[in-house]
Amino acid sequence: MAFLKVVKNKSYFSRYQVKYRRRREGKTDYARRYALVIQDKTKYASHKYRLVVRFTNKDTIAQVVYSKIQGDFVLAAAYGHELARYGMPVGHTNYSAAYATGLLVARRVLKKLKLDTKYQGNKNVNGEDYLVTPVDGESRPFKCFLDVGLRRTSAGTKVFGVLKGALDGGLNIPHSVNRFVGYDTEGKKLVAETLRSYIFGGHVANHMSELEEEDPESYQTHYARYIKNDLDADNLEEAWQKVHAAIRANPDAVASQKKKPAQQKSFKQTRLTYEQRRKAAAEKKAAIVAGKGADEDEEDDE
Repeated sequence: MAFLKVVKNKSYFSRYQVKYRRRREGKTDYARRYALVIQDKTKYASHKYRLVVRFTNKDTIAQVVYSKIQGDFVLAAAYGHELARYGMPVGHTNYSAAYATGLLVARRVLKKLKLDTKYQGNKNVNGEDYLVTPVDGESRPFKCFLDVGLRRTSAGTKVFGVLKGALDGGLNIPHSVNRFVGYDTEGKKLVAETLRSYIFGGHVANHMSELEEEDPESYQTHYARYIKNDLDADNLEEAWQKVHAAIRANPDAVASQKKKPAQQKSFKQTRLTYEQRRKAAAEKKAAIVAGKGADEDEEDDE
């Protein structure tokens, strides 16, 4: 008679170690995080910075983060919804918005470190690859590493749109062009015209033109917010150029004006007094008795 070997026995469970909470929740890849955070012990208090890029359903998030024993600290941050202040009230999660958010966080962090005049980045946005070069006798360019989290790094994804914006903004980020939109896998080169088109909303403008010709009713519904803000296929590129110029002119963050509510909400349940509990019990008992009396009267009528 064959016996099955008990693999998960008492010794197994006594040695079992529970994984980190964020690993259990599927939120953090700790092997990748360790590679991004770890630094040489001889470089004491020399932080290793990360460009953290995340996307939600309605927003684009770009943060320059460094880590300590106590946790992560944000040096500067930029959000897609801030583009409304720079002249783009709609489309805060597409490739063009990702580029503009990357440009905004780059200019913001450089201004905070007083490097914005020394490293102005790529003002001639033509879609070609750009890497900032050190200036002789000045501080070195601000260096950080791209952190995409758990997002799949497919070619042409919006994460690399943020990366391209940060590069053109003047940050030094190690990268390869083979993940940008427009990279030709057969020719092994970047087609700059395609990338430039995506940066200035060319892909959105093309879809707007096609949809307007083929199905005007769907165009009115799909691009209702664009139409409301007087944006169409003809002036979309010009609008994004103005956004980039406005970001470079003033990348400072503006604190939101939040008013204190007139009446504070309280979710704490107040404890009833003895008299209140007695009164509530008496009312409940009276309601039950009244309900039984009504049922008996109905039975008598039948």
